[in-house]
Amino acid sequence: MLTVVLTTMSALMPVQARTPAPQPAANLVVCDKYCDDRAADQASSDRIAVTAPLDDRVLQLHFADSDPMGWAVIDHSRPGDRVWLDRSFDGGATWDGGAQLGLTTAPSGVGGWRTQMYNNDDWHNRGVGALRACGGTVDTGRIACTPWARTRWNAANRAQAAATAMMALYDNGTGYFREGGGWGTAVSLAAVIRNASVSRMASYDYAMATTYDKNVNAGRGQFRNEFSDDTGWWAMAWLDAYDRTGEQRYLATAKADADHMQTFWTGDCGGGIRWKEGLTYKASISNSLYIQVNATLADRTGDATYRSRAQQGWEWFRGKGLIGSDGLVVDGIDGTSCAAVGQRYTYNQGVFVSGLTALSKVTGDQSLIGTARSVADSTTRTGSFFTGDDGIVHDPGEGASCTDDGSYFKAGLVRGLSELDAATSDMPYRDFLTRQADSAYAHSRNDFDQYSRSWSSSAGKGQGCQAAALALMNATY
Repeated sequence: MLTVVLTTMSALMPVQARTPAPQPAANLVVCDKYCDDRAADQASSDRIAVTAPLDDRVLQLHFADSDPMGWAVIDHSRPGDRVWLDRSFDGGATWDGGAQLGLTTAPSGVGGWRTQMYNNDDWHNRGVGALRACGGTVDTGRIACTPWARTRWNAANRAQAAATAMMALYDNGTGYFREGGGWGTAVSLAAVIRNASVSRMASYDYAMATTYDKNVNAGRGQFRNEFSDDTGWWAMAWLDAYDRTGEQRYLATAKADADHMQTFWTGDCGGGIRWKEGLTYKASISNSLYIQVNATLADRTGDATYRSRAQQGWEWFRGKGLIGSDGLVVDGIDGTSCAAVGQRYTYNQGVFVSGLTALSKVTGDQSLIGTARSVADSTTRTGSFFTGDDGIVHDPGEGASCTDDGSYFKAGLVRGLSELDAATSDMPYRDFLTRQADSAYAHSRNDFDQYSRSWSSSAGKGQGCQAAALALMNATY
């Protein structure tokens, strides 16, 4: 092994998209362009991605982005210091099959010591990975690691990078995103599909068929369940998949989901669909999705049945006082009093906007665009309920969790705003969306392109937050 020169960093080489070819086995030796355990002095480039202090030493994670491989360095090493890489294929949650890769001990007479190079990803097994550099000191016995990071393969821009970090949370064995649950996986998958369309990176198209094939016959089949909104999120994901691929099975499932949502319609409180079987509550999100799904199906199929359902849903919605005096959509209708009740959340605004935008397209009714813009304006106005004086949008009580339902909410908002923006000539929400994306990229992203729930702080990372951030990056691509 050679003495390490730590001060040089070559210019980054262009990075092309790669398509991974199920989750890697433990202790697997990964081969891609090169195989694991390649000498670091053969790296085509050198980028120091992240560092961490270890007593009076410094740990560094280096990448050769176009190889694409990484290696660990311990600078100011002493004889007997150890250095190694950890590799994770689940976003840094575990590294059972990739611990202490290239473990080596520093000899005397060197200023720094390094491992061999190891692959970031396992493309043959669809393993989207991350690396970190770790080390241990000979004199104090302390151990430290850098943050997780990855090469810039499939990360040519911030939208593609967010999609790659999203797919690091995908479980090829179940076809679900880890900690994503049902509707969370639907939202996440839709964001990945839309990313492929807007960024033209097809690397993760396999997720559509994997999720579908492994789950289409589960439970009630066709991604239907006792929640009308969950069914609606799946319907939209499969409509996105149909748009992406043209495969009729995805359209057929979206139709089955729409028909299942229709079974939630009751005459209580004058109509509308219930949120859950056995309950009388009629959630705004369910009814907005009902409009969106049916209007989108009407557009894709020309079937007047879906257009009529969407129109009927809108007639009920606008007659129930679900848009408050502040111009914002409230959470739903109480099944006993038939009164509009509940908090306002970003996804209620965004999916409502998506629904009316889709309905306007199939009916030609431009007044729907005006109503959608009114709600969107009330949502995006600086100093308003959702958008602070700094111009950054937040849900009420927004914390740092990335696994609860609320962590996904802003995905619905930014999709709705981008669809409305595309349907209007003056693109009124482009600047707002760009401001959110710029803030998130600057303040809530880590070196692995994982995002926080807040788009103005770095607290918390995980599934729901990543889905919302990916939807945002898609909206501004």
